[in-house]
Amino acid sequence: MATRKILKIGDELLRKMSKPVTKFDEGLWELLDDMRETMYKNDGAGLAAVQVGVLKRAIVMDINNMYLELINPEILEQSGEQIGREGCLSVGGIQEFVKRPKKVTVRAQDRYGYQITITGEDFLARCICHETDHLNGILFVDKIEKDYKEE
Repeated sequence: MATRKILKIGDELLRKMSKPVTKFDEGLWELLDDMRETMYKNDGAGLAAVQVGVLKRAIVMDINNMYLELINPEILEQSGEQIGREGCLSVGGIQEFVKRPKKVTVRAQDRYGYQITITGEDFLARCICHETDHLNGILFVDKIEKDYKEE
């Protein structure tokens, strides 16, 4: 495993659409392992492959000590609404309020290509949406709730 460089806002790669993963082999596993190490070393909750310069539809997350890898994620359902602070390893230094669904169901594949379905609420739902946005060239700063005031 190795720590990879995290791309920062302004890098045009972060605005590109990531491509589906078609090979579930040692190359993918090495990427996922490196992403995991990079996320942990930078105190992140999630990381998308594009953030380390790889345009593949792969994300890793660790929410409440539950490590997840989602390959080719597709959000099937979303419900409710939450507004909360978000930050990003590619943006750094700022946290802003973003509106997200309170609950999401996502279908993806694991590192071996097997299909999985996960339903997440609250922070897990927020993280799934945030990281999936990265795969579509969207950053959280595009979704800031400028008029929201914390009560």
